[in-house]
Amino acid sequence: MLSHIVLFWLKKDISDAQRSLFREGLESLKAIDGTRGVYIGTPAKTGNRPVIDTSYDFAITVLFDSLQNHDVYQTHPLHLAFLKQFNTFLSRVQVYDYE
Repeated sequence: MLSHIVLFWLKKDISDAQRSLFREGLESLKAIDGTRGVYIGTPAKTGNRPVIDTSYDFAITVLFDSLQNHDVYQTHPLHLAFLKQFNTFLSRVQVYDYE
């Protein structure tokens, strides 16, 4: 199994409506076939410890049964449309993939 975790930092001038639109865009990625699960959220209120990073705005975790499914996801039209539509909303993106 492959886990694909992406953290998103939105630009500071993003409106509440744009923030909601971004969340909807993340939700649209659930329609891409080949995923085992897609989980979306914002930083949890688990306390303030030095090892916890809560500086991001949204995170998505996508689980795949294979690297091939991950590669299909990366080039899927819905994923590419999401990237194109929301690129201007972002100040930073960080990806963590692990098997």
